[in-house]
Amino acid sequence: MNNPAGPSYPMASLYVGDLNADVTEAMLFEKFSTAGPVLSIRVCRDMITRRSLGYAYVNFQQPADAERALDTMNFDTIKGRPIRIMWSQRDPSLRKSGVGNVFIKNLDRSIDNKALYDTFSAFGNILSCKIVSDENGSKGYGFVHFETEEAATSAIEKVNGMLLNGKKVFVGRFMSRRERIEQMGDKAKKFTNVYIKNFGEELDDDKLMEICEEFGKIISAKVMTDMGGKPKGFGFVSFEDADGAEKCVDEMHGKEVNGRMIWCGRAQKKTERMGELKERFERRKIERINRYQGVNLYVKNLDDNIDDERLRKEFSQFGTITSARVMMDGTRTRGFGFVCFSSPEEATKAVTEMNGRIVVAKPLYVALAQRKEDRKQHLASQYMQRVSGLRIPGGQQMNQMFGQPGGAGGGYFVPQMAQPQRFFNPAAQMGQVRASPRWQGPQQTGFQGMAGGAPIRTPRQPGQANMRAATSARPITGQQPVPGQRVGVPQAVPPARPTAMAAGGMPRPQYKYTPAMRNPPPQATMQQAPAVAQVPQQAVHVPGQEPLSAAMLAAAPPQEQKQMLGERLFPLISGMYSDLAGKITGMLLEIDNSELLHMLEVPESLKAKVEEAVAVLQAHQAKETK
Repeated sequence: MNNPAGPSYPMASLYVGDLNADVTEAMLFEKFSTAGPVLSIRVCRDMITRRSLGYAYVNFQQPADAERALDTMNFDTIKGRPIRIMWSQRDPSLRKSGVGNVFIKNLDRSIDNKALYDTFSAFGNILSCKIVSDENGSKGYGFVHFETEEAATSAIEKVNGMLLNGKKVFVGRFMSRRERIEQMGDKAKKFTNVYIKNFGEELDDDKLMEICEEFGKIISAKVMTDMGGKPKGFGFVSFEDADGAEKCVDEMHGKEVNGRMIWCGRAQKKTERMGELKERFERRKIERINRYQGVNLYVKNLDDNIDDERLRKEFSQFGTITSARVMMDGTRTRGFGFVCFSSPEEATKAVTEMNGRIVVAKPLYVALAQRKEDRKQHLASQYMQRVSGLRIPGGQQMNQMFGQPGGAGGGYFVPQMAQPQRFFNPAAQMGQVRASPRWQGPQQTGFQGMAGGAPIRTPRQPGQANMRAATSARPITGQQPVPGQRVGVPQAVPPARPTAMAAGGMPRPQYKYTPAMRNPPPQATMQQAPAVAQVPQQAVHVPGQEPLSAAMLAAAPPQEQKQMLGERLFPLISGMYSDLAGKITGMLLEIDNSELLHMLEVPESLKAKVEEAVAVLQAHQAKETK
């Protein structure tokens, strides 16, 4: 079906701001679908925490519907907060140019976004309107962005100096901080208020004025006190001219008064001071990151007996160590630490040689140290890749497409159909959602022999490229199995279907051999082999963990396979030997993955291996005590 509104998507997109953190795509769809057919909705979220950023984009099929929503729903309340709607402007140059943008200050606290919009809408079409506020409400100033510069000029001429709710407001052209500083010139560097600290409790207002009056005429001097009137050791001095204030800073900073070193500087607003401190902190952090990039190693799974000296000794063979530290919780080790080398080459060599090496009966995990933010982002990306690899039953796939919590999707997608619909047709849409399998859940087994039953779908193993052709179970393609046919048993291929090619490239016969036939040809054997493999593998279930099967383990990256097995072994071993669970788990992880999976499936095998590991540990401890 051709969509007449296709070329008009940019004009049919709305920005919805000032959203409550709990607002979801479903809520917005319910709200905006009353204005017309909605194409898609997306609430923008933090990449790591997935928390709402407070704004969303709503895309309509028709520009007229978007305009209707803008006119009728702007400043409506959702979850106790009025929403702010404007046309989505993807090009930031219009927003940053300042053309048509007006700044208003000295506003009464009772004036909100809607009142400001109603006041200025008489002068022209408004693209955006916002009152700046914090947790306490309005901060007394805001911005209005007009579509044209003429409308902005008219608003400045008519409203500047007027009374709004009993307060005289200032309306002027919006100027960026850089433009304001350039306009002020040298005045921006001049100041008259001086901040003085670290003079103790000896000075009061009069003594502070007496010390500073030699630098120029003073308007006021104030020493800050607590609730009991006791001086807090800092204060402010206001000079009549900037020269006196500058001279006071030059003379007083670093001067000793009553045995204390005085700090003196320009008085700053809290926001300005916090901005400077944040910039200084970020600069130092970047310097520190660059200094330790590629040379700092993270070491975990350390034995309880390893201290800083033992850690340094184990890694000293690979180069010069600048620091080595085992992280402690009081007097007890936390099981991990850091080793810093003098060069990246030495650190790389240490990672290659020491990762997986057993030190005091436990294999070490060694890798380059990461910042907390980088590690969170890496783990989040791994999680998203793992979730996107799941093949979920139909109902959950619908939730995924609708952006519900059960799905990995981040948007609210509404498919285009001949008639606007608010809900999906699972039978029509299921073929559009295809993801690679992560594991085979037990609930996926369908009723065998029923015409409409869900066919069994197993994860694809290496070498199973032609497995799907060997069975008539064809899930998620709109085809139904033949009534009475058992899933996983090879059947004769109907003549209407294209002939499937066997592994050797020869066409498969379009008839079925009887099980009692002697010396069947190789083709029949080849037909039956993949069909047997179609039986779902039994997944291992450990409380608190997702099911684990051989296919799931094979699909994971090699570096994650041991971790997946260890996460499931540890709680089982803790039930047997809680105090030795960490050591025993580390020892068992040296065993081949297939045998570990068998141990998870057969508790008797696991128990036998655990007993062997305990015997080894006891013998080792007895040897050390001698």
